[in-house]
This record gives sequence, structure tokens and C-alpha cells, in this order.
Amino acid sequence: QVQLVESGGGLVQAGGSLRLACAASGRTLFNYGMAWFRQAPGKDREFLGAINWSNGTPLYADTAKGRFTISRDNAKNTVYLDMINLKPEDTAGYYCAAAYGGIWTRSSAYPHWGQGTQVTVSS
Repeated sequence: QVQLVESGGGLVQAGGSLRLACAASGRTLFNYGMAWFRQAPGKDREFLGAINWSNGTPLYADTAKGRFTISRDNAKNTVYLDMINLKPEDTAGYYCAAAYGGIWTRSSAYPHWGQGTQVTVSS
């Protein structure tokens, strides 16, 4: 079983940046895919990007390209989401997720989820 804990959310002004972290425990993440999603009130959960833990290859949604970067730290068993030039429409709960064997864009493919961290961007 994989346990995931997100951190790093908060209130930031438009144009600012944040780094979210997702610390994993419970088992080695080799051969796991780690993804970031977000969900705003009244909206569906949105895929932002994912990273193949074994080779570090990222995949990004079009909405995330250019402003969001996903990376991982093997020693810390942690995956990061670096966000720059934040906009009010980025306000949402941000969640990390894990799945064995690959990376997918649909949330239903991920059986392991963190509790989420809130990001609020003020205008």
C-alpha cells in the first residue's frame, strides 16, 4: 500500500510561484507512475501531469505546459510540482496520485491518492 502526503499549498498572489511536494511511503516507487491533479469547486478533477518514477520521464497536460514542472527525488521518495506565473484560475485543491506500471491521464487509473493541498491565487 502506498501512502501519499501533499504539502506546500497556500495563498499566493497572481504571478507568484509555489512548490508542492508529495511524500510517498509504504513501498518503493520503482515502476510506479506519480501524477498531479487539481480540482476546483464545482469542477471535475483535472489532470496536470505525471512522471514515470523509474526513468523520470514526465507527461504534461496542455494546460500545464510552460508553467508547471514535475520532478522527483529518489532519496526522499518525493515528487514535486513547481508552479510559476500562477493565475487566479489555478485556485484549486491539488492532489497527487500513484499507480503501478505506468502513467495515465484519467484519475480512475490511480488507486492511491493523497489528501490534497489547497492553492489559492489572489488577483
